[in-house]
Amino acid sequence: MTSETLLLVGREARGAREAFRVHADRLADRTGIDVEIACYAEEPGRELRDRFRDVDADVTYAVPMCAAHGYDTVDAIPAALSAIPGDVRYCDPVGTSPAVTDVIAARADAADRGAAAGNADVSLVLVAFGSSSKPHGRRMAEYHADRLRSRSEYAEVVPCYLLQNPAVECVRYAVTGDRIVAVPLFVNRSAATEDRIPTELELDRGGIAYAKPFGDHPRLTDAIHAEVEKQRALATGDHDGETGDEPAEESVASPLDRSSTPKRAIVTDGEGARESSGTPNASRPEDASRSRNDDPR
Repeated sequence: MTSETLLLVGREARGAREAFRVHADRLADRTGIDVEIACYAEEPGRELRDRFRDVDADVTYAVPMCAAHGYDTVDAIPAALSAIPGDVRYCDPVGTSPAVTDVIAARADAADRGAAAGNADVSLVLVAFGSSSKPHGRRMAEYHADRLRSRSEYAEVVPCYLLQNPAVECVRYAVTGDRIVAVPLFVNRSAATEDRIPTELELDRGGIAYAKPFGDHPRLTDAIHAEVEKQRALATGDHDGETGDEPAEESVASPLDRSSTPKRAIVTDGEGARESSGTPNASRPEDASRSRNDDPR
């Protein structure tokens, strides 16, 4: 019988391991398979390859625990995953799931009661990392903004970014609602959510309710599970009729089925699929710089 492991891979951050453990426990209960957590501080290749060599499963589903693709998920993590002896199915970042739209609405509601109902005097601001070179953060933010506009009655839903325009520091002066709620599109707390975004939003001036990142919200667990199930279906060829834009289900009762998968991680970054290199690249100084400056956590 084929053995399977689900691997949640993410950066070290305050509260990250605890949130990942909550998701891991829920997923283990749903699927009946082992769920492991792998965290790194800066360089996935250098920090995780030795551990990945010890993964004892025929098939590993690897989920990057971040909102959107960046250098780490496109290059560094797939390179580290190549150390896993068995087959690897590499999933998309969890922030791209339609279930995350519900997480955003719930976080907005918790920050300002009534916001999730789409109160017509509320301007909802979505703050993403963005990138000077990659489109994934913008696509993710605009996707959820479009869904929230069509599913709610907010006065407006405005995405903005730390590293590209429209810039987060300008959004206070660009919105029209009587109340402003800002939701950071990040899985975990980080320097961006705790320092940079509050500073750019000038939270100390008042007038903006600031929400928590996605954290351990149950619908984020649904997003992880749905992405793994999608990869399982792709591996078995059983994905007729899937559009990639369907809401994640609250629960999928069946455990992950056996699959025939490639030996090395394949990453699709929106610009075509490519096979990861067998050696990590994050240790190069220029790559470490790209990782820090193009980080969608």
